[in-house]
Amino acid sequence: MSLDISHLGKRYSNGVQALSDVTLSIPPGMFGLLGPNGAGKSSLMRTIATLQEADTGTIQFEGIDVLREKEKVRQLLGYLPQEFGVYPKVTALGLLDHLAVLKGIRDGKERREVVNRLLQRVNLFDARHRRLGTFSGGMKQRFGIAQALLGNPRLIIVDEPTAGLDPEERVRFLNLLAEIGEQRVIILSTHIVADVADLCRQTAIISQGRVVQSGDPLALIGALKDRIWRKFVTPDELSVAASKHQVVSTRRVSGRMALRIHSEAPPGDGFEAQTPDLEDVYFLAIHSQGEPVEAVAA
Repeated sequence: MSLDISHLGKRYSNGVQALSDVTLSIPPGMFGLLGPNGAGKSSLMRTIATLQEADTGTIQFEGIDVLREKEKVRQLLGYLPQEFGVYPKVTALGLLDHLAVLKGIRDGKERREVVNRLLQRVNLFDARHRRLGTFSGGMKQRFGIAQALLGNPRLIIVDEPTAGLDPEERVRFLNLLAEIGEQRVIILSTHIVADVADLCRQTAIISQGRVVQSGDPLALIGALKDRIWRKFVTPDELSVAASKHQVVSTRRVSGRMALRIHSEAPPGDGFEAQTPDLEDVYFLAIHSQGEPVEAVAA
């Protein structure tokens, strides 16, 4: 039950090459798609979700040609886009019931059971009679997952789902995704590296429309063992160090500038060995495409 993407390409009418030769095999479970804003993540998600055409390539899911058999795909698909709008004066119960009808659940008794079960699953049953306009950001996202689960989909796409959520809502939402992700393909598209590190058994990093790194996050991190080093520097020292070393990231820690570099041998000069993480993998992959360090690490 894998989603197989082969040599996918998409160029928009304004000349922007959104996707270039994207090839991925996505197994069941949580799959993290990482990349900076504008990298092509949403273009890939919209193409998989049958919302836009591709110029080249193929997508296969459970024997279905995704690009040609759109109606068949939509019967198996749940989608939570980055911008998920709701009718603010409609209750959660009312809108989810309406969406269930559109999803093809015609029998009233069955529909009530499905809607109530989903509201309980996303911990919104007690708020089912509240208008959606009164919901917090996290509650709206959980409602978005409820509507994406209508029809028991085999493929679920969630695009930047934790953007704007407070830490507590983010954890609750990610735990919910993990619970539902065992027996289906769930693609989590995000620029938040921690979301993927916490949840996903496979990941791909996309930049400028290309897949620049993919695999098991633990294996990708393991490949950087004994190769990540850190030193606190002044702004003047930063430019000198950057001219000598392969910079991974820079950030302020307790008012000081922490410089992380990649080096296969101990670099000396006051650098100390660090335990690598998925952010190091991500930044190195993005930098390999010519993205400036400052833009990525900000």
